[in-house]
Amino acid sequence: MSGVEDSVDMMRCASCGIAGADDIKLKKCTACYLVRYCGVKCQKDHRSQHKKECKKRVAELHDEILFKQPESSHWRDCPICCLPLPIDPDKSTLMSCCCKLICDGCDCANVIREQDQKLKHTCPFCRHPVPKSEEEFKRNILRRMKANDPVAIRQMGGYRNQEGDYDGAIEYFKKAAGLGDLGAHYELSVMYREGVGVEKDKKRAVHHLEKAAIGGVPFARHNLGIIENENGRPDRATKHFIIAAKLGYDNSMKTVKVGFKGGLVSKEDFAATLRGHQAAVDATKSPQREEAELARKP
Repeated sequence: MSGVEDSVDMMRCASCGIAGADDIKLKKCTACYLVRYCGVKCQKDHRSQHKKECKKRVAELHDEILFKQPESSHWRDCPICCLPLPIDPDKSTLMSCCCKLICDGCDCANVIREQDQKLKHTCPFCRHPVPKSEEEFKRNILRRMKANDPVAIRQMGGYRNQEGDYDGAIEYFKKAAGLGDLGAHYELSVMYREGVGVEKDKKRAVHHLEKAAIGGVPFARHNLGIIENENGRPDRATKHFIIAAKLGYDNSMKTVKVGFKGGLVSKEDFAATLRGHQAAVDATKSPQREEAELARKP
């Protein structure tokens, strides 16, 4: 079918064939966007004919989104130096006062500045006094929760999880995920996969893993690769591992290397993944961060 014919068909109801006009508004199928209908009755009448094509297109659209390479990991950039944050969470600090994640380089530079100028220790971002105890840290988190901060809400979910209050943890993680927090989606995937506080639900676990992976969570992406391998779909698994490796995730890079040796990854894809991985890792480096890492070594 030509492009012109496709265009003409899109301007007619897929069921009755009536053409769209000023008094006849055709609405697209909201699942696949391939066809239009003049009304609900026509859509229902045509469902049996359209179902297979619709399902196929929905799967294609889903994969287009799922396998798109994110620009960066979910940590995004340090709000002070504006460099990508390292994937290793131990190389950044969560400030409870503003719920900003600050790289060790900026945090260490701030401490040195305060010591040199004999200043009180404050948040490098918002200049709020740094909490002196765990209790004060949690009070700051509670204040941020009142402002509907998804990071604070996810953090509280983590506290509830550690305490064994799984119902509370699920509630907070769901709320944070609803506000767009990718880490909360990952936490939910773990709880549904392991059946912690909820019945095991593989479908929901994968759903939240995909949400996290699409947003740039590399370990969520890596886990999807493991699941696809277990399901006997190595091609899809390899795609996930390559995407995570290009975000700078070392475990995925090692897995891609194994795949290359085993013939699952082409020479060209392996070379491109190596370059992408190195570029992502290099982007997180700076002299300031290297100094901080040396200063904090025991």
